[in-house]
This record gives sequence, C-alpha cells and structure tokens, in this order.
Amino acid sequence: MTVLRVATAAPRAFDLRAPRWTAAGASVVGVAAVAFGFAHDPARVWTNLLIDGFLLVALALGGLAFLVIHHLSGAAWSAGMRRIAEALTSVLPFAAAAMLALFFGRAYLYPWAKAGRVVADGSGAGSWFFTTPVVFVRMALLLAAWTACAAALRRASARQDVSAAAIHQRTAVRHAAIFAVVFAWSFPIAAIDWLMSLCADWTSTMFFVHVFAGVLVEGLAAVTLVTVLLRERGFLRDVVNEHHLHDLGKLLLAFSTFWAYIWLCQYLLIWYGNLPEEVGYYQTRTRPDWLVWFALNVVVNWAVPFFVLLPRAAKRDTRTLKVVAIVMLLGRWIDIYLLVAPETMRTATWGALEIAIAAGYAGIAWQVVARALARRPLVVRHDPFLDDCLHHHQ
Repeated sequence: MTVLRVATAAPRAFDLRAPRWTAAGASVVGVAAVAFGFAHDPARVWTNLLIDGFLLVALALGGLAFLVIHHLSGAAWSAGMRRIAEALTSVLPFAAAAMLALFFGRAYLYPWAKAGRVVADGSGAGSWFFTTPVVFVRMALLLAAWTACAAALRRASARQDVSAAAIHQRTAVRHAAIFAVVFAWSFPIAAIDWLMSLCADWTSTMFFVHVFAGVLVEGLAAVTLVTVLLRERGFLRDVVNEHHLHDLGKLLLAFSTFWAYIWLCQYLLIWYGNLPEEVGYYQTRTRPDWLVWFALNVVVNWAVPFFVLLPRAAKRDTRTLKVVAIVMLLGRWIDIYLLVAPETMRTATWGALEIAIAAGYAGIAWQVVARALARRPLVVRHDPFLDDCLHHHQ
C-alpha cells in the first residue's frame, strides 16, 4: 500500500508554479546577459556559453551514468531515485542545441577554427580531423547517439509504470549496456574536441579521465540535491530513508576524492616530466591572475566535500547534504572555467556576466528537470527492486 500511495499520489501533488517562475526569470536574465555581452565582449560571452553548455551536457550524462550503474549492477538501494536520474537526462536535447550553437562562435574559441589555421599533427602538417565541418558533424553525431540512448532508457522506464512484465527491466539493462559501450569510446573524443583542442599545442592522456570524473561528480551532486529537496517537501519521505542519504553521501565523498586523485596525478606527472610542450598548460593557470582560481578549484571540488562528509552523521543530515551538493555543483563550474577561460581570455575575468549566464542555464535545467519529474510518478510503479529499496538496511 505504501508503494502504491507514493507512486500514484506524488505526481499530482508536485507543484511547480513557484520554482517555475523563478527558473523562468533566471533564464530571461541569462538571455539578456548574452545579448549585452555580444555587444561589448563577444569572446567573453562565447567562453561562458562553452562553459555552461558543457556543464549542461555533463549534467545529463551524469544522470545517464547513474542509471547505467544502477541497471548494470542490479542495484536495489537506488530504485527510488531512478526517476530523478531519468529527469536529468531530459536536459540532453537542450544541451545539444547549446553546444551546436558554438558553431557561430568557433573563431573566438578554437585555434583550428580560425582562418588559415588547423591543429597540427605529429608531422607538422595540417590535420583534417580538426576542421570545422568534421568537428561539428562529429559533435552532432555524438550528441544524437547519447540523446537516443537516454530516450530509450526513459521509454523502457515508462513501460514499467503500466506493466510488471520482466521484459521491460531486461530492455532497460540492454539499453544501459549499449550506452556504456557507446560512451566509453565517444566521450574521450568529445572531451578532446570541446575542451582539449582549446589549447592547440597541449595533450594529456589523463585529460578525458579528469573530465569524466567531473561528470560523475556533477551527476551525483545533482541527484543528491534533487533527492533531498523532494524528501524535504514530503514527496519521497516514504521511499528515501537515512540509509539512502548515507549512501549518497558516501558516493559524493568517494567520487570527489576520485576527481582529486586524477587531477593530482595529471598535475604531478606534468610537473615531474617538466617537458616544454606540457608545462605551458599549467604555467598559464598558475600565473598570479589565475592562481586564486587554481587553488579554489581544489578546495571547492575536494577539500570541502571531503572534510564535511567524513563524519557519519553528516552523510545522513539533509541540510548538510544539500549544502555540500550545491557547493560541488559550483565547484564543477570552477573546474570547467579553469579548463576553458585561460585559453580564450587574456586575463581572469569574472563578474555579473558570468553569474547571469550561468543562472540562465541553471534556470533552463531546472525547468526541464522539474517538468520531467512532474510528467510521471516519482517512483517507477513496477520496478522489481522497489521493495528492496523501501526496506534498505531494515
């Protein structure tokens, strides 16, 4: 009876009017900031559009990664949070449009897109791999493949609301496996195209692992934040207990440390090797005007969640988890800002324009996720793992 009540009553009670207006207002502010920025500093605007567009993609991919891990591992504890991760994947079409729009600002961002220049290969000759048509066709294909995988997982989940047939769960697992294979070879290409190619003369074999770790952290932080907000408002109070919160807290602690480990490994290898073609990347980011961001990146993305979430009680406290999740989402912006801005802007510039554009993207993400959550029951009605989820550690 508890399962049926949660599954059927929550969508009707989910009122989006107040947050919808707030998110819509943030989106309007973001559009106004973009228009103002184009008239005064286009390079700065395109830099922020790349940063926030990539974070929007990472949000959706983080939700997809959560779903894939859930399905392929046969996890039961996270069954009550499936719909939250699925809602995050609904952002992907909008994120894809935002990334493809960078075509119009490519000359402000990428060396290979500037007139008469392409990224050089090992022989010093021009490489067709980094020409504008090839890069953006590749970008469109990757985004389309990810969007199709996300849509397939959501369709399989929707069928479980009307039928308890085991085939729907097997279909979801099959789609998750397909996405895992597609993602494994496609994401490194995307990370190189969108972020590493900003610096034409620098390469790192650990770069895409660093970016991938950030995607996992962003997805977990978003799932945790939405879960806590829904639980505080009573929607998931009968589904998510303190043991679920504890598990989310442990995952936040673990993957923020994983991100820090990869970040440190990349930095130390380049520092120790001291090769001219590699050290320039970090020389730029440790100049006086960027050094504060360089240090803040590690503090926000690792030190804060690590020391705050170490106590057991902190991982079970909704207020602590909510604050840490918000801090980690802000940390993701800092991390991507530090990957992008030093290559596209002469000095570290941060102010109202960055805040407004980021708020606009956040408003869009909130509206899309909230609508997706309201469209279906917050708990999959015939999830075969739901009973185990409801009795997690009981």
